[in-house]
Amino acid sequence: MPVEPLSQKEIEDRLAELPGWSLASGGADAGATAADVRLTRSYRLASHFAATALVVHIAQVQEELGHHSNLTLGYNTVTLAVNTHSAGGALTDLDFELARRVETLSAGHGAE
Repeated sequence: MPVEPLSQKEIEDRLAELPGWSLASGGADAGATAADVRLTRSYRLASHFAATALVVHIAQVQEELGHHSNLTLGYNTVTLAVNTHSAGGALTDLDFELARRVETLSAGHGAE
């Protein structure tokens, strides 16, 4: 079943429910265009080990959803950027579902 892009109003409404998340345009990925919009969030953790554990947990959630973000692991930070490639780089319900799931699990890792 095709995934439908969200309208600007739907994006704004969903984004308002996710403090700390923001929108970014474009991307460094091969094939990214200026029209690509990404839902992004960075988390700070107590240590590199804690950040790595969060990445592993996020990867498990992404596998469950069948929807994957770009994850960047720093010393004690984790940054996500997500959009839906099958919707032409637009944002869909899948992106916001992943963001909600990550928000919930990140608290258990002590992420700020």
